[in-house]
Amino acid sequence: MRNELDKRAAVIGLGAMGGAMASTLHSAGWQVTGFDPSEAARKNAEEIGIKTVSALEGISSTPFAVLSLPSAKVVELTVPELLKGSETISIVDTTTSEPDVSTKMAALAEQQGASFVDAPVSGGRDGAANGTLSAFIGATERALQSAEPILTALTGGNYDHIGGPGSGNVVKLLNNVLAATNLVAVGEALAVANAYGINPSTAAASISNASGGSKVSNHMYPTWVLSGTHDSGFALGLMARDSALAVSISQQIGEDPQLLKSVSEQWQKALTSLGPTADFTEIAHSVAPAITKSGDLSNAENL
Repeated sequence: MRNELDKRAAVIGLGAMGGAMASTLHSAGWQVTGFDPSEAARKNAEEIGIKTVSALEGISSTPFAVLSLPSAKVVELTVPELLKGSETISIVDTTTSEPDVSTKMAALAEQQGASFVDAPVSGGRDGAANGTLSAFIGATERALQSAEPILTALTGGNYDHIGGPGSGNVVKLLNNVLAATNLVAVGEALAVANAYGINPSTAAASISNASGGSKVSNHMYPTWVLSGTHDSGFALGLMARDSALAVSISQQIGEDPQLLKSVSEQWQKALTSLGPTADFTEIAHSVAPAITKSGDLSNAENL
C-alpha cells in the first residue's frame, strides 16, 4: 500500500477536465497541487481544497504529474520542466495530443529515469469528476506500471493499453473523428425524418434501438441538441482540431481516408461560422438546422 508521500500529484491544466480530475484525485486521498496560467482556474481549484501554484517550477519535484493541456505544443514545452525535478517518476498526459510528440516525450522521460504515458481520455467532465473516465494508453510496460495508481484513480481501472508510446493518441484521435462523423450523419438523418413529418426525438429513439444506433443518437442528440441546451462542456473548436489531426496522422502514415477528410472539412466550416467556443453539439446548426431549437420544426410532430 502506497504511503502519503507516494500519493503527491500535480495536475497541470485546471480547465473543465483538468479541474475535475484534480478534484477526483483530491477526493481519493491524493495530495494534489495544481497549476494553470489562468488565475480564475486556480481560484476554482482552491475553492475545493486544492493547493495551487502560479508558476510551473513550483511543482517540478512532485512524483506524479497529470497533464490536461490544450495542445501537443504545450505538452512539449511542459514535460522538460517537470523532468527537472529529481522526484518526478511518472507523467500521465491526458491531453488529446499527437503521437510523434508523445513518442519524443516518452524517450526524454526514459533518458532521465522517469516515465511518460500518453493517456488521452473519454467520458467528458462528468467522467472526470467522478473517476469514471476511460483512457487510451500508449506506453511501455514499465511506464504503465509506474502510472497505474493515477490511472486507477481517474478511471476506476477502465483503460486500454493500446501499445507503445503514441498509440494512445492515435486511437483517441480515431475515436474522436468517428464521433465527429456520427454527429454529422445522425444530424442529417434526423433532418430527413423531420422533413417527412416525423418527430426527430421519436426517430432518434427508434434508431437507437436498432443497428444504426449509437451513443450519438441515443444520448448526444436527445440530451444536447433536440433539447436545445448544447451544454456538453466540449468545445466545437476542439472537435474541429481533433478531426483535422486524425486526417493528418492518417496521411502521415500513407492513408487517405476520404470520408473522414470530408467530415473534417464540414467541421472546419462549422468552426468558421460558429466559432471555437461553441459547444461541439452545435454542429447540428450547420448540418441539420431544421431540427435545432433555432430551426424550423414545423414539419415535425410537437416535441
